[in-house]
Amino acid sequence: MKRNKYSAGAVKFSFWFMEFRKEVQMLASGNTFDDIKRLNEEENIFGASTPARAKLIYSTVTARIKSLDESFYTLFLESDVSTQKLFALAGTLAHDTLFFDFVYEVVREKLIIGSNLLTDADINIFFKNKQEQNEDVEKLTEATINRLRRSYKTQLFEAGLLDDNTKSSERQIIKPVLDPVLKHWLDDYGYGQIAKALEGIR
Repeated sequence: MKRNKYSAGAVKFSFWFMEFRKEVQMLASGNTFDDIKRLNEEENIFGASTPARAKLIYSTVTARIKSLDESFYTLFLESDVSTQKLFALAGTLAHDTLFFDFVYEVVREKLIIGSNLLTDADINIFFKNKQEQNEDVEKLTEATINRLRRSYKTQLFEAGLLDDNTKSSERQIIKPVLDPVLKHWLDDYGYGQIAKALEGIR
């Protein structure tokens, strides 16, 4: 799995599952990325509030899809919604290395030791450690880190991995049950680390 440069871009991003699914459906139907880009500009196919938002959604969702081998299209369309959400999360993690490291180093470790609580303190420790290790993360402001913390929790919730107690500083981690088709695909196409992160295994 390719590791991209750390980015705080997630402060602007949503999980965008419905948009992800729509784009995969269009690609599987024979549309190209250029076709979808044009339709997005001309017809606002994702229902964005502004042209700038439409462009952001397209560019982000496309980057997530391109982070996965295109062989996932058919498997995705044949899967149930919970598995589709995990495919979408896999694309997000493959694209956003900082978010992947958070899930791998924090959520996975929690699952390994049998803890199902994710706290704001856990997230703060993660960012403190990353700031000591990486100069790009070191430059992030406290406000940016707070927004990343909210974004990460929201995306995990929408993917089905956190409870809906959004007002609490402690959230229950919901360990996903990976469909064997998804697990085998992740392992076969070089995304085994994502499978380990989601399943909580070493």
